[in-house]
Amino acid sequence: MTPTGLNETPWEPSQRYPEPRFRAFDPAFLRFRAMNGTVEKLAGGCRWAEGPVWFGDQRALYWSDIPNDRILRWDEATGQVATFRQSSNYANGNTRDRQGRLVTCEHLTRRVTRTEHDGAITLLADRYDGKRLNSPNDVVVKSDGSIWFTDPPFGILGYIEGEKAEPELSQGVYRIDGQSGAVTLVTDELAGPNGLAFSPDERIFYVVESRAEPRRIVGYDVGEDGRLSNRRTVVQGAAGDTPDGFRVDTEGNLWCGWGMGGAEFDGVRVFTAEGRPLGQIDLPERCANICFGGRHRNRLFMAASRSLYSVYVNAQGVAGG
Repeated sequence: MTPTGLNETPWEPSQRYPEPRFRAFDPAFLRFRAMNGTVEKLAGGCRWAEGPVWFGDQRALYWSDIPNDRILRWDEATGQVATFRQSSNYANGNTRDRQGRLVTCEHLTRRVTRTEHDGAITLLADRYDGKRLNSPNDVVVKSDGSIWFTDPPFGILGYIEGEKAEPELSQGVYRIDGQSGAVTLVTDELAGPNGLAFSPDERIFYVVESRAEPRRIVGYDVGEDGRLSNRRTVVQGAAGDTPDGFRVDTEGNLWCGWGMGGAEFDGVRVFTAEGRPLGQIDLPERCANICFGGRHRNRLFMAASRSLYSVYVNAQGVAGG
């Protein structure tokens, strides 16, 4: 059943096709709207929903509810929600590695972990240069098995999403080598590094700079050794724009959790690879993060403040995202 104990966000699903919550800034956006795809509310009762990840072999969606210190699981076959892990160590971002294992960023323990197929938890990273990480935030796995994660201090700023502590490291983006497990710093030049993703060919690395004023998404070229170069701004936000977590489709478009500046910002905003805004899927809550799932990776799952939503779209997420 849906977790209870918190006020539910009011929700009225559309009874009409096509879904009116697809708001086009460019007519090209409407091609992503499936004729019989409507936004569905799958679960509520969260305090801050984050880090959705799809497990196709289980037909299940996992996501974090950070302040409630748990990871939840939605079952596609039954529509039921259950608690997968509590305490989750205030888990934030989640993804799946190329062997099908859950990879999680934990605020409380200030580490990145992997859940093995038998349920055992393996430590992947909790320190760099002998110092504790801040609070790993979001994570993605590259096809070579390397694990990339952001490490802003958000989880140690207070007691809502972790425990208050002084940072020991600058705010960085890190790479865990897929073979040796060695942790390297790939950049520490961003203020509040947050959501991250690769282009379909993995030659471009995108990351949200969430403490820039206003927020923006920057891009880097990725070398074969994992080195980043040619930093540039891909999406420059304006007042009220708050990109958070995001994923990329097979055409290279960026599907971004959005909101906070006002009701008209709440939802998922879509950009071309060059940063041109195409449109938005409106939600009644700020959306923190998204992922693609379903058998064909054409179902968009949206972790939005207190709720989990989904909609079928005429797009496919990049495999492994």
